[in-house]
Amino acid sequence: MNRRKFFRNGALSALGASLFTPFESIRASDFESVWKRKKAKNIIMLVSDGMSTGTLNMADLYLSRKKGKGSNWLNLYREDKVSRALMDMASASSIVTDSAAASSSWGGGTRIKNGGLNIGLNGEPHLPIWQKFKAAGKKAGCVTTVPITHATPAGFCVNQKSRNDQESIAEKYLEHGFDVLMGGGNEYFSADKRKDRKDMYAAFEGKGYYVARTRREMSTAPKGKSILGVFNDNGLPYAKDRENNGELKENTPSLAEMTSKAIEILKDSSQGFVLQVEGGKVDWAAHANDIAGLIYDQVAFDEAVQAAMDFAEKDGETLVIITTDHGNANPGVIYGKYANDEFDSIQNYKHTNEWILNGIGKETSINSVKERVEYANGFALTDEEATTLLGYYGSLDAEDGLYNPKHLPFSVLAEIQKQHNSVGWISMQHSADYVELAMYGPGSQLLKPFVKNTDLHYLMLEAAEVENAF
Repeated sequence: MNRRKFFRNGALSALGASLFTPFESIRASDFESVWKRKKAKNIIMLVSDGMSTGTLNMADLYLSRKKGKGSNWLNLYREDKVSRALMDMASASSIVTDSAAASSSWGGGTRIKNGGLNIGLNGEPHLPIWQKFKAAGKKAGCVTTVPITHATPAGFCVNQKSRNDQESIAEKYLEHGFDVLMGGGNEYFSADKRKDRKDMYAAFEGKGYYVARTRREMSTAPKGKSILGVFNDNGLPYAKDRENNGELKENTPSLAEMTSKAIEILKDSSQGFVLQVEGGKVDWAAHANDIAGLIYDQVAFDEAVQAAMDFAEKDGETLVIITTDHGNANPGVIYGKYANDEFDSIQNYKHTNEWILNGIGKETSINSVKERVEYANGFALTDEEATTLLGYYGSLDAEDGLYNPKHLPFSVLAEIQKQHNSVGWISMQHSADYVELAMYGPGSQLLKPFVKNTDLHYLMLEAAEVENAF
């Protein structure tokens, strides 16, 4: 779609008005006249990957019931600070998108098939938006809780036939000179881990990058240099496991800390900056039906939202975009006599299901399984439940699959937990949700109540007034 035609598209506007009139009351009307007179010097786009509406809801309930104040994201709605919409995230090959096609719809401005990065239906490349902004003089970066070479950050940065070629994506990041890159993914940068034995850390240092491998190294990174921060072999630890492990907390930054550091490094650019922030492990937790992983990583994402808003409200020239790329597993709190208390029990969880299940093996006793779950979740398994879990450990040798390579019994544990926390799940896969989209700052007045994913590409260009450069 022509970018200017989109913003004058009466049919789309009429559709939004007819379907979503109630959302008009949520628009940040007091700010609109101010935003119209400004362009977005900076853009911060925050993506809670795989966040179903139920996930957003449960994180808000968790915070409301524990701390007496809801999530930063939904408080922006309550305080009428943002424009709000629903967004259709379908890919070119399915109404259910994957993260690569979803990010590419924003990054390249066109829908592509699942699995690729900014490669069109006929093999044609579409220039990623962070490259467009770099060419316009802005600094650009991405931070995430999964490998920095993963689909969501890559969709804003590079063209790649397959999202799975993460070694090549690491090389392309260097080629294009992105200014901030932080997350996991050591296996795609380390000479000891890469198949081709290339030392990508040395290559980045050779191009003037500061390389950080720990939280402390990140915090002391100089402002004047580009940064590559890689803090784990694959994804970063879940927020709940990090919180209860001193070594992980000492060595691994939170998403909010990475966000704040990225802004610190980027903010002095005379032409402004663009930054993508991804809560990538929200999606991984949804794939695993891991409630502690899901809620606490969503809360960690919400803290990054606050870091972005703290900067944007002071700065006055920053467009903040908050959204997700698709639903996943569609969890929610289920009606029942004790739903309140059972849901509140999650406040006392010490670890994720990943931590629980990776600490069990073929030789683990029934009593040890029961003790591990009770320590992590605060309730006791029956002997039958413990035996059922153990029964899955006789055939876990082969490692294959993207999100659960060991084939651990995540769904079985989630079903057991449902009896104690009142949280149910419909699947362990992505879903075709229309997703929440919120905006604050110059450019937010352009948002219609219902948009297509590719429209967001052109809105960002329009807001920053660089839409005619390409």
